[in-house]
Amino acid sequence: MTAIESPCILVCSIDMKTGYCFGCGRTREEISGWIGMTPEHRREIMAELPARLETVERRPRRETRRARMARERGMA
Repeated sequence: MTAIESPCILVCSIDMKTGYCFGCGRTREEISGWIGMTPEHRREIMAELPARLETVERRPRRETRRARMARERGMA
């Protein structure tokens, strides 16, 4: 069995504005259908991913509990 090439970097979250994954740039449909695609089709999609990722707004980092507590103390 051969490994299937994938752009996945395990940052699986979809940007609601563009519909692209924040990590790899694929759509939900592309992610779910990846295994069934031909290698050529996968390569075509992967060639588009850098341009797609340029359109995705980077998600803000999640606020840690420590940062939230410090911010709340500053407001009081």
